[in-house]
Amino acid sequence: MSDGPKLTPEMDIMRLLSDFRLPAMPDMETLAAAQRRNFEALSAANRIALEGAQAVARRHMEILQQSMSEMTSAMQGVTQGDNPQDKAAKQAELLKATYGRAVTNLQEIADMIQKSNSEALSLLNKRFAEAMDEVQKLMGPK
Repeated sequence: MSDGPKLTPEMDIMRLLSDFRLPAMPDMETLAAAQRRNFEALSAANRIALEGAQAVARRHMEILQQSMSEMTSAMQGVTQGDNPQDKAAKQAELLKATYGRAVTNLQEIADMIQKSNSEALSLLNKRFAEAMDEVQKLMGPK
């Protein structure tokens, strides 16, 4: 038999509510500063990506201009051959050289894009790790 008073459902709820503790509110200044650093990191990553895209566009334009110039010169050289075999040989040589430059140029542009993306992602990853440390400190015991 029970020595104490009989527990009712209302008393159980009241006891649960009295035991319930809200987590401590984080320091709002610290939270705002962390958010500001997040935005700064995102802005820097966007700037890196934009600069990379601009560099790729500039290089692409340079390659296009160079290709047009080379094609004009090559067409003049091909038309100067006397016999059909010389013309065919020059055309084959031109095609091989053009293909090799195209592959090299594509690789260069791909490398530029990869570098830009890698730099931006590295910056974001670094900030994410810092943010996780900050959240852990904010929510940790005081």
